[in-house]
Amino acid sequence: MNIRRFLLKYLSRYTVGRLVIYTKLMRADKPIGTLLLLWPTLWAVWVASQGQPDTDIVIAFCAGVFLMRSAGCVINDFADRKYDGAVARTKNRPFAKGLVTKTEALLLTVILCMAAALCLVPLNTAARLMSLPALFLAMTYPFTKRFFPIPQFYLGLAFSFGIPMAFAAVTGGVPSTAWLIFVANVLWTLAYDTIYAMADKEDDLKIGIKTSAVTFGEHDIKMVALCHFWFGALMVVLGWQIHASWPYWLALPLTVKWQFEQYRAIQTRNRDVCFRTFLENNRIGLAWFAGLAGHYLWSSWWGV
Repeated sequence: MNIRRFLLKYLSRYTVGRLVIYTKLMRADKPIGTLLLLWPTLWAVWVASQGQPDTDIVIAFCAGVFLMRSAGCVINDFADRKYDGAVARTKNRPFAKGLVTKTEALLLTVILCMAAALCLVPLNTAARLMSLPALFLAMTYPFTKRFFPIPQFYLGLAFSFGIPMAFAAVTGGVPSTAWLIFVANVLWTLAYDTIYAMADKEDDLKIGIKTSAVTFGEHDIKMVALCHFWFGALMVVLGWQIHASWPYWLALPLTVKWQFEQYRAIQTRNRDVCFRTFLENNRIGLAWFAGLAGHYLWSSWWGV
């Protein structure tokens, strides 16, 4: 009995310990990536459904976003396992500390992708087909840092494919409005992930990783501002297309103000400041979603 109790206790501790490590590998304890992926997906769901989305579609996309972002984090750490130990911000990740094996990471990635595939069950065929390029982009992004000069642009494509998927799920097709939001989000992603890359620029230069911050060089801040400008401009065009009411337009000056504050903050190129500034982009995504949701609520109440 004592041996049995000891074995059960040991296995229990081992299992919990592995789950904690896998949770960190998935970055489930750091939801910023999930949120930055979720907001534009919800923009698309709300626009496609004109503010009246089906509950099952919302749940499917929320769960799918979490699972695919988690899978993306695991495969990213697998791809960067030889580099993360040399970067200050990533040196304590599970792979960098030797806490997981390659087999564990690949198996966890497959499990997460299979779980994400279950989220496609309530969706139509068009949305399921759109999930294929989304999966390809998510799984290949981490490897682009070896050869592509602006991998943050590639990440923008990966982070934006929930948009045409959402339109396909709701309407059965992908209209021009979906691609407008898609391009806007690619620009926003390029902006905030360049700020994120600025935090690691010194380390990335030493180990030879390619990022937009490295490629843009001394023009990195200008490129962030330029992407923010065109992102805002395209969101204005979206507002015109959906005949947005005043709640939507409230988001515009608010987000422009925050983006200008980001532009000023990153002038120092300080590592910690750049990372904090990157995190602040969550409120921009939330503000635009609140504006869209508010617009459709106002329109339904007043019959606009």
